[in-house]
Amino acid sequence: MKNCGVVTNLTKSLDLQQFSQYVSGKHALVAQGGGQRSIFTAGVLDAFLISNFDPFHEFYGTSAGALNLCAYICRQKGLGHSFLTELTTDPRFFNLFHYIRRKQYLGIEWALDTISSHPYKLDIDMGRLVLGERKAFAAVTHATTLHDHYLPMLQDDWYKVMVATCAIPRLYPKEVMIGGEGYVDGGVSAAIPVQQAWRNEARCIVVIRTEGADLDSESDLLTDQPRDVVWYRESLNSIQEQWQEKVGRWKLDWNVFFQQQVEKSKQQKLDHRHLESINGGRWLFGADDIYRLSHLIGDKFDSGLTDMLMAHYQTYSLTQDFLHHPPDDCFIVQIKPDSPLKSNSLMSNKDDLLHDYQLGLDAGYQFVDTHVEVTSDNEINRALSGIQLPCSFDES
Repeated sequence: MKNCGVVTNLTKSLDLQQFSQYVSGKHALVAQGGGQRSIFTAGVLDAFLISNFDPFHEFYGTSAGALNLCAYICRQKGLGHSFLTELTTDPRFFNLFHYIRRKQYLGIEWALDTISSHPYKLDIDMGRLVLGERKAFAAVTHATTLHDHYLPMLQDDWYKVMVATCAIPRLYPKEVMIGGEGYVDGGVSAAIPVQQAWRNEARCIVVIRTEGADLDSESDLLTDQPRDVVWYRESLNSIQEQWQEKVGRWKLDWNVFFQQQVEKSKQQKLDHRHLESINGGRWLFGADDIYRLSHLIGDKFDSGLTDMLMAHYQTYSLTQDFLHHPPDDCFIVQIKPDSPLKSNSLMSNKDDLLHDYQLGLDAGYQFVDTHVEVTSDNEINRALSGIQLPCSFDES
């Protein structure tokens, strides 16, 4: 029997009998990043809070996924929703023209300062109380080794940890120093930190995804076709598109190397299903776009960025394989949207965000019902196994 399954806002596809063998084990909740697409995650977690549902022993989040987990652990329903619909859509968080002119990068500190103050007021003390002896981690990437690290959330350095897990190269200007070490966005090395949950002996692992198309493309993971180098597609691609709409015809001076790379990436984009498998709704964009945007803002495509590209691609491919073929000693349930979300990673329409939040709510309720059904059946079976049936005897 397959020891993994999927629950969406519309359906569920998993072997309940197989799942029931793992629900009594150590539970871990894993939240993928995805920028504003994490509004889906906010909906899932709010459904958990409304249902008073928290069977988890450990928590792992990357980027916006980690921020959503903070709101969940602090028991503040709607806080993730407010963060994404109100703060990330504010020009103080991101402004296209200011970014292009190098006057403003991604306003992570502004957003964290705001969410920590009234009227939002992230309740760190409540989060620590709720956690108790349990543990919560934010995935970050070591700026030098590009290895994934997992820093405790909701501790004294929680602010820096949250900045680090969201410190997206090119959108955020520098690495974040914690304990004498420099870190950048966890999505570089651990977009979905599910393997770390398994290494820490979680055996019932729930993964909240912010995209859905790649989950049905297992065959793409095994292809030998050459893949293009990709990086932060959704957010920066949106920037480029909006910039082009505003300035109209923009003439760029390309050298021969850039032109060759553009043609290669265009050939790869002909296979949309293949591109979905690579990009997966993350902050990535195609190679032609990174050259174009880097030229636009005066950046160079340096070796450090190349290393990050390769580290991200390799680790994400391994994670995809792990999700589809987990070890025999654990069960992985992915909660994902039934179809691609309407929102983008950045600069999304508020109506689209609200739509995707509702999808998350529906998917969250669907999973709660599934988990309750399985655990209830287990309890009934245990109760029945403890009942002694009367012995038969011969009345004669």
